Amino acid sequence: MAKNMELIHIDWEGHFHLDELHILTDEEKDYGFYSIYGKHPVYGSNVLLYIGKADLQTIGKRVSQENWWDTNDSNNLQIYIGRLAGEFTPSEEKWSKEIDLAEKLLIYVHKPAYNSKNLTSIPEQDLKNIHILNWGCYRDLLPEISGLRWTSALDHMEYEVYKLKNRSDNR
Repeated sequence: MAKNMELIHIDWEGHFHLDELHILTDEEKDYGFYSIYGKHPVYGSNVLLYIGKADLQTIGKRVSQENWWDTNDSNNLQIYIGRLAGEFTPSEEKWSKEIDLAEKLLIYVHKPAYNSKNLTSIPEQDLKNIHILNWGCYRDLLPEISGLRWTSALDHMEYEVYKLKNRSDNR
């Protein structure tokens, strides 16, 4: 099946409010992902609104560029941040690639209310071997996400449904 599975660990922390973005500007570590929860006119209060990434700039800087202050009930938005975790720090190129691929898969799987890209199609070839493990305060995100499950990589396989009747007839 998946011969070259790439495991991506994301350690989530939060929650933060918009007026706390200034503390998320550590040039050494504040890169990765953010998920924003708040009020939506259709889906209700305290729901996943958005998943984003901060790759070449810190999370605090990236979130502050998106005009979340102008949204309904901005004082009650909750921001969770996710940082790549693992045994060693990868090269900048690998780090950027992992952030990009993980963001695409997170958005595709969770379909946040305010994300419009990565909802209808994903780069199947790039994502089929990605496996994400969410740790810490990942909130409403699934704890484990497999590209094999969410791409069409396994669509060609036919599965036999096991039936209790067949099992008992063969005894």
